[in-house]
Amino acid sequence: MRKNKFDKNEKVLLKSLKETVTVNKFSYVPNMKRYSYTVKEYPHTFYFEEELEQLST
Repeated sequence: MRKNKFDKNEKVLLKSLKETVTVNKFSYVPNMKRYSYTVKEYPHTFYFEEELEQLST
C-alpha cells in the first residue's frame, strides 16, 4: 500500500506560488511522520505534502 501522496515525475501545484512543478523525489521523515518532496524547478528546497496539491484532471 502506498503511503506517499505524490510520485516521481508527477506534475503538482505548488500552493504558495500557484505554480505547476514536477516532483523530483520524495522521502519519509520519521521524526515528523510525514513525507518531504523536492521538485525539479526548485531543487534546493523541500516541501511537505500539505504545500503541494494534485492538479485537477
